[in-house]
Amino acid sequence: MTGPGGALVVTDLRVEFDGFVAVGGVSFDAHPGEVRFLIGPNGAGKTTCIDAITGLSKGTGSVTLGDQQLLGRSTQKIVRLGVGRTFQTASVFEGLSVLQNLDIAAGLHRSSLSLLRARRGVDPAIESALEEIGLSEERETPAGILSHGQKQWLEIGMMLVQEPRALLLDEPVAGMSQDERTATGELLQRIAQRRIVLVVEHDMDFMRRYASRVTVLHQGKVLSEGAVAQVQADPRVQEVYLGTAATTTAGSVPPDAMTETTTDAARHGEGV
Repeated sequence: MTGPGGALVVTDLRVEFDGFVAVGGVSFDAHPGEVRFLIGPNGAGKTTCIDAITGLSKGTGSVTLGDQQLLGRSTQKIVRLGVGRTFQTASVFEGLSVLQNLDIAAGLHRSSLSLLRARRGVDPAIESALEEIGLSEERETPAGILSHGQKQWLEIGMMLVQEPRALLLDEPVAGMSQDERTATGELLQRIAQRRIVLVVEHDMDFMRRYASRVTVLHQGKVLSEGAVAQVQADPRVQEVYLGTAATTTAGSVPPDAMTETTTDAARHGEGV
């Protein structure tokens, strides 16, 4: 399943820090039309993977977006090739309005001359993003007084106005209320209809509700991969998350037990 922008394909990605192997030969792919999850416990290498994909960490192997190689390029060049990325804490201009934040982000791909010209009305791409992220009624609201969830949505909107081919989101629902988590999951499903969406997450409950496919990392390597049901039924995943091998007569731990355990644990820490 591929779209006009092609797939994000990670092949044998390795990242080392002073001899410590943080990511040791990870391979996976993500396509338009799916909400792709990269999960794992603290220290599994999830964030380091997307740091390497986005040029923040040096990696070896191959990362391609369509026919473009990303490894070895600067962060700015990777952004211009169509990769957007959020962090665990939303990066917005808190003293500016929602509309002003989106307008600044939309200027990334405009020429210096066009930025100097007076513009009439609101850019259609900004109007579209406002509607998609559910902040049309908050366009004049200072970003600093938005709720935690709304700030995350604004940051996603700031990527959308740049017309990215791939969005990489690092723990997008951490600290959100249940209603905000649901709205965020639905937003990611809408975005994924036309773009690559890769979500780095601890939260098994959120993953179970919204993931199309999942890759589980453990100690810098791929532990398991597949649909949600496959991953939850994998005894290796159960052992990593629960700290014990499956012991039920059926040979597996009920998925709900794993979900409850990891959802609670996920809210108390950040992984590599």
